[in-house]
Amino acid sequence: MAVVAEHALPWLMPSLRPYWFSLGMYGVLVFFLVSGYIIPASLENRGDVGAFWVSRVFRLYPLYLLVIAAVLVMAFWVPVRQEVPRHASAVAAHVSMLLDVVHTGALADPMWTLSYEMVFYLLVTALFVGGVHRRSGTLAIAFGAVAVAAGLVLSAPLLPGPWPAVAACVLFLAGLACLITGRFRTVAAYALGLMALVLLVFGSFVPWFGAAILAVMFTGTALYRWERGTGGLGPVVAAAALVAAAPVWSIQAGWWWVQPDVWITTIVLAGGTFALGMVLRGRRVPGVLTWLGLISYSVYLVHHPLLKYLNALAGDLRSLTPTGQAAVALGYLVALLTLSWLTYRFVEAPAQALGRRITRRRSSSPSSPTGRDIPVPG
Repeated sequence: MAVVAEHALPWLMPSLRPYWFSLGMYGVLVFFLVSGYIIPASLENRGDVGAFWVSRVFRLYPLYLLVIAAVLVMAFWVPVRQEVPRHASAVAAHVSMLLDVVHTGALADPMWTLSYEMVFYLLVTALFVGGVHRRSGTLAIAFGAVAVAAGLVLSAPLLPGPWPAVAACVLFLAGLACLITGRFRTVAAYALGLMALVLLVFGSFVPWFGAAILAVMFTGTALYRWERGTGGLGPVVAAAALVAAAPVWSIQAGWWWVQPDVWITTIVLAGGTFALGMVLRGRRVPGVLTWLGLISYSVYLVHHPLLKYLNALAGDLRSLTPTGQAAVALGYLVALLTLSWLTYRFVEAPAQALGRRITRRRSSSPSSPTGRDIPVPG
């Protein structure tokens, strides 16, 4: 909801938008910490790379493709964002979800975060297959250091043009097929992990920022290790310091939300929120928060297109009285939550159920490749 507020407040209630920290980046950082905490544990508990990727595909793609289709259908009324190339590479980038790391604008603005989520999945898979997935603290520090270094020397992607998006899509689809079927799984995992790393550093719109995000995600994983007594907090502190310092001397740091005071405040708030969540995790969660958690992916992907359509329909809402702005904001929120519940109920939930059925069918098949053929260190 923080990301929703970041996008909606400038149009609906601009006087309420804070500038001493970034609401949107706060929400994104909390999400990446949580993802870093949960995703590796999910893969390790399954012990099955194929099942992990089946679950990820059915979790992410159905709603993602629906939103893409809706944006394209509505393009006759609200044109597609100018940041989206009018080129086949845009199709390739959306297929692989590697949008930001192949410097391609997304059809819906929030989709950029899925690029780093996908990079993280690919790296975690390669690390798991290689049996080195427990070195989370070291990886968090390493990506933090890369963020600082990239900020000092890189001002633009070193892999320009449309070809990285196309090549990455071809390799991604071929590698994904191998990961799910088990054929050449180890080679595919390493190839995809290497591709993800290269694109992150040399293909991203803002290389230091991409590396910083991966540092945050592996910090979440390091916290998972610490909680289970298999790692310390030292790497967490070191990685956080590097992420905080990354934009200070960066060539690409002209945005208001990466100015040192705003950036560090946002990081502290995100870390504090994650820590509070860990402390309160054993307590009963109010039903409304559980419900918001269920529909959060729908809210995230749907809110920005819906906001654009509202602006196209109603015009500049900033000219309304405060009462009028509040009324429109409330109506927008009700519409967003209703639509998000519907997409969860009729798109997300059935797709996830189908993914679980496919996973169970795979695991019950005697010939199905599972994680049992992958060495997992104790």
